[in-house]
Amino acid sequence: FCLMAVPGKVAAFRLPPLPTVGEIIKLFRLKAQKQLSQNFLLDLRLTDKIVRQAGELKNAHVCEVGPGPGGITRSILSAGVEQLLLIEKDARFVPGLQMLSEAAPGKVCVVHGDILTYKMEKAFPKHLKKNWEDEPPDIHIIGNLPFSVSTPLIIKWLENVSKKDGPFIYGRTQLTLTFQKEVAERLTANPGGKQRSRLSIMSQHLCTVENCFVIPGQAFVPKPKVDVAVVHFTPLVQPKIQQPFKLVEKVVRSVFQFRRKYCFRGIETLFPESGRLKRTEQLMMTADVDPTLRPFQLSMSHFRNLCNTYRKMCDEDPSLFAYSYREELKQRKKTRNLLKSTSQPKQTEEENQL
Repeated sequence: FCLMAVPGKVAAFRLPPLPTVGEIIKLFRLKAQKQLSQNFLLDLRLTDKIVRQAGELKNAHVCEVGPGPGGITRSILSAGVEQLLLIEKDARFVPGLQMLSEAAPGKVCVVHGDILTYKMEKAFPKHLKKNWEDEPPDIHIIGNLPFSVSTPLIIKWLENVSKKDGPFIYGRTQLTLTFQKEVAERLTANPGGKQRSRLSIMSQHLCTVENCFVIPGQAFVPKPKVDVAVVHFTPLVQPKIQQPFKLVEKVVRSVFQFRRKYCFRGIETLFPESGRLKRTEQLMMTADVDPTLRPFQLSMSHFRNLCNTYRKMCDEDPSLFAYSYREELKQRKKTRNLLKSTSQPKQTEEENQL
């Protein structure tokens, strides 16, 4: 459902006096839930700083993910947005957010729902749509994400970028999100960096990714064991690897499967056991990738060549893309266990009774 205050506009928007975020937490007896990895940010100077990273928000349409007690929400409203959509999974926060909605008539829509299943295609007015090649639309997604949801959510949104659907049906919608510091370092890591990973390739081949600043853990309530970083994403006009998302993801995941070994070890897992060595050599030779490089040393052009060559191999052998290394391992283990059980000597009737 969507809760929205009665329409009404004011020339220069300013929130009326309201209880502080800390007072809202006390008023509604809100407590961060550990199983949902919730951490509240109460310092409005920091929430203002996060919102500034999104860019110019005056008269923009913004979706805030997981607003919780509404700290960042206040900073977004103070930036003079046209409309603010709040998507909150935890029903305990809805009354406090509704109070903010009433303080900003006609500006705020509160949705009690899960961002992982919410249909973003209908979240904003159609007239805001822009062509992909144009400047990004006047739409922003901002969120202090719980650690448990941040990685699956950014992977989902990167797939949306690749397909130009979800929140990217409106054009190159920008994202400003918080991540555990280590995850943010992976998202922005360069070739050769120790944090270079699957996330680095998947995000950087589709977006310009900027690690804006770090917020120390003690700024949050309750204090997490790690620091938090704010990351800004702007989708690229042309992806650096022009292949379907699932294909790129499969190649990248395989390469990083054995991140400390030579890259050919991970690339081998793209192929069934029969003919594995020959096909791995063929892929690496055609893609012009040195098999003795470690996965984190591979550049974006290495991954582009690997994906393009693998695509050609899949076109020649359509069963190849469906192949799963893990499934093959499972089947082999099953067969081994079956052989073990059948090769054991049969028990006597006495032993069975015992």
